[in-house]
Amino acid sequence: MLFKKKKQLNQTSPGLVTLNKPMSHISEQFRTIRTNIQFSMIDDTLKSIVVTSANSDAGKSTLAANLASTFASEEKRVLLVDADLRKPTVHKIFSVRNTEGLTTLLTDREAELDDLVVRTRSAGLYVLSSGAIPPNPAEMLGSNRMKEVEKEMMAAFDLVIFDMPPVLVVTDAQVMASRADGVLFVIPKGQEHKDSILKAKDLLDKVQANVLGAVLNKVEDTDTYTYYYGLD
Repeated sequence: MLFKKKKQLNQTSPGLVTLNKPMSHISEQFRTIRTNIQFSMIDDTLKSIVVTSANSDAGKSTLAANLASTFASEEKRVLLVDADLRKPTVHKIFSVRNTEGLTTLLTDREAELDDLVVRTRSAGLYVLSSGAIPPNPAEMLGSNRMKEVEKEMMAAFDLVIFDMPPVLVVTDAQVMASRADGVLFVIPKGQEHKDSILKAKDLLDKVQANVLGAVLNKVEDTDTYTYYYGLD
């Protein structure tokens, strides 16, 4: 697949630091996260990552976008999929229309992945927006058609990153986490109670999700917290 039918994006959100300020301290932190993920999967093939959180407003979508950009900088073909079919955000980060996307592929068997994927200005980084918001997101993500689409994505890209809704809000993240090679959990500093984090971890464990670790998000530059750590 050549993905030539969509124009390359030239505008991105200021939150996409790894593209706008690649030499910044925050961009370096994302490179550290990438390295830690690679080490955690050293004996296994990493083809898909689910990014989620316990509750909303954790900054997971911006984090997923920066992580995808960081992996793409290693000369990998990376697809960022907005699988949050309730409150999609990826199309805003990359300034792309959201009239078509993942839900188009799931409801229209004539639709082609290479017609819907958008190339970004970062070499190797591609985006698939959510498309129209459906009435039954969890059922769509758990469908056989979604499994077929996932296989197509894995065949076309080196890595697919799924931006998912929060674990404690809906079941969507559990559905996808059960099939993904790894799950990255986003925790906003000072906003999440420990009990919520543990409950979300328990829900992921119940579907045998491979939780790679967590990212402590919304940390000020002056803080001395580690951005990446294990959940075990």
